[in-house]
Amino acid sequence: MTIPVSTVPSGTTIESSDSAVSWGAIIAGAVAAAAITIVLSLLGSGIGLSMASPFSSQGASLTTFAVTAAIWFIVVQWASAAFGGYIAGRLRTKWTGVNRDEVFFRDTAHGVLAWALATLIVAGALGSAVSSAVGTGVQATATVTAGATAAGAAAASSDAGSNATSYFVDNLLRPATPAAAQAGAGADDTAGQVSRILLTSAANGEMSTGDRTYLDQLVAAKTGLSEPDAKARVDAVLKSVDEAKVAATEAAETARKASASVALFGALSLLIGGFVAAVGAALGGRQRDEVDGVLPR
Repeated sequence: MTIPVSTVPSGTTIESSDSAVSWGAIIAGAVAAAAITIVLSLLGSGIGLSMASPFSSQGASLTTFAVTAAIWFIVVQWASAAFGGYIAGRLRTKWTGVNRDEVFFRDTAHGVLAWALATLIVAGALGSAVSSAVGTGVQATATVTAGATAAGAAAASSDAGSNATSYFVDNLLRPATPAAAQAGAGADDTAGQVSRILLTSAANGEMSTGDRTYLDQLVAAKTGLSEPDAKARVDAVLKSVDEAKVAATEAAETARKASASVALFGALSLLIGGFVAAVGAALGGRQRDEVDGVLPR
């Protein structure tokens, strides 16, 4: 009787032909995590709408609402990641002949992959919803614009002050007396001239000496004010314009900082969610092996 002789050198580890990745378990965990994310997000939206109120004296403040929404976002991320990771670890294929360190690594890798796939699913769903909303808004805007083009053109040609400077133009050209208002009722393009001066000055960052002198004289002639009073009114309105510009700049800067903070905290929350998913998968995988008797209880 001939005894077969192994051709594998002594001390060599035979690698299994089966993949170490259980894609079925990963997909199941990702779907579970995505579903939990959607459910908890809807729940958070309902709670948030119940807290908000159109009346200033009722409901939570804007700061409270924003902080609560941020905390809820983190809770949703971590809870869904932990659940999805646990599902991926508990449902993965049983590995035999693999040491415990390798099993731990594979379980954590399954949790991270489930978290990554769930993140892509949720991001794709949110992206589709946002795109749909934007498309609907654009279509509605186009419909309204098509019906109002003629009226808008007529209003633009007949009212030169219908722009961002109209309020300031009204302040500059407000008559000092009702009699002056009646006398100036037939004024031509005075408001248009003032608007163009203000817009040009805003674009250049300052008003030229010639424009300022002409504006003082124009306001005095239009309103019936004396030149010193007209100059004082111009100074007050230009100060209001500068204050409005500063307020707009500060609002834009505040929005920029808020957006940056949301992006940074969101990224950090997602990364921690990946870690939570890995821990959940390691826990689920260990419990699965304990049930099958692969590892001691």
